[in-house]
Amino acid sequence: MALDPADFTKCCKESGMLMVVKCRKENSALKECLTAYYTDPAFYEECKMEYLKEREEFRKTGIPTKKRLQKLPTSM
Repeated sequence: MALDPADFTKCCKESGMLMVVKCRKENSALKECLTAYYTDPAFYEECKMEYLKEREEFRKTGIPTKKRLQKLPTSM
């Protein structure tokens, strides 16, 4: 049975300083999950396209995505 990668976070919160010893199984599951994404060509292309789109917007506007997505004050 595969572990949910969120189990690693839960284990760390519950174990405190002992997480290095107690959460090995959860850490291994997290590494397996991340490795699957890192080696997936479709995921790589999706991330690349998202990055290029954001870079293009920044070059047009000069405003980073994070700031562009923030709400403007209603009283201007």
